[in-house]
Amino acid sequence: MNDLPFAQIFAFSGLLTIPFWLLLIIAPHWRVTRRLADSPLLAAPAALLYAALVLPNLGSVFAAVSQPTLEGISALLATPYGSTVAWVHFLAFDLLVGRWIYMDSRARGITAWLSGPILFATLMVGPVGFLAHLVARASLGRSTSAAAAAR
Repeated sequence: MNDLPFAQIFAFSGLLTIPFWLLLIIAPHWRVTRRLADSPLLAAPAALLYAALVLPNLGSVFAAVSQPTLEGISALLATPYGSTVAWVHFLAFDLLVGRWIYMDSRARGITAWLSGPILFATLMVGPVGFLAHLVARASLGRSTSAAAAAR
C-alpha cells in the first residue's frame, strides 16, 4: 500500500470526473453532454480507479467497513491510502448522483439555470446538492409524462 504515489493519484483523480461535471453544468443542452449523461458509464473511470486501489487491499478495507467503528474508520482515513480511496469513492458516487440530478431535471423541465447551481453544490458538498434537488423537484418539477398526461 505504501509504495503507490497516493498524493499524485489523489491530485489527478479529479480529472476522471471534472470534465463530465463541466459538461453537465456549463453545457447541459449540448448533444455530447446528453449522450454522455445517457449512460451511467460516465462514472466508470473513477469506479475503475477505486477498484484498482481497493481490490489489492480488499481484506484490510473490508475489515474496516464490515464492522465500522469510529476509531477504525478514522484510522483508515488518516492514511494517504485511506484518504485517496475515500476521495475516489466520493468522486464516483457524487458523479452518479449528479448524473441522476441532470437526467431528472431534464425530465421534469427544471431549467438549467436552477439545476446548474444544484449540480455545482452536488459536486462540492454532495448530499446538500442532492437535498437541494429534491426541494426543487418537489417545488417546481413536473415529470414530462405527468405534464403530457395533464394536457
